[in-house]
Amino acid sequence: METVENKMGNFDFEKFHAIRSRSLGRLIWRLKRHIHQHVEPILLAKGHVDFKLSSLAFIANIDENGTTNNELAKKACVTKQAMSKVVKELEEHKYVYIWPNEADARSSVIFLDERGKQLFVDLNEAMMEVRTRFDKAIGAKKCQQMMDTMYDLLAVLDEEEERQK
Repeated sequence: METVENKMGNFDFEKFHAIRSRSLGRLIWRLKRHIHQHVEPILLAKGHVDFKLSSLAFIANIDENGTTNNELAKKACVTKQAMSKVVKELEEHKYVYIWPNEADARSSVIFLDERGKQLFVDLNEAMMEVRTRFDKAIGAKKCQQMMDTMYDLLAVLDEEEERQK
């Protein structure tokens, strides 16, 4: 019986580790992990003990004039059922409130509650601390270039994605 190693030839772990350390996916994942490790304790200290950072992608898409569950699901690229579950959790913890949709009685509109608005104020403060930390680590100019490049890249990718729909 042939072993996995024989099928793959001589697997070069050293080469694999060298490639992995500069892999785009891994770099983004590690950067996200560092941000979360800095932000979570700040939010906890400010009383957001029941907020999951994974819910940020959902709550961040709520407009000033409210957003329907369907619109949120589209923006967050999740199913309506998954969105409903997250919205219910956010409502239970008073980050959002739900109001009947005057334009469509079959749906409701989701708004940021006062606690949800405070979350964004607190999150902004935490992210300013993260930015200060990054500026100290690599310099403000390099950090700004990195952010500008990511912004430009995402604008192109979002536009391509929208055209494919």
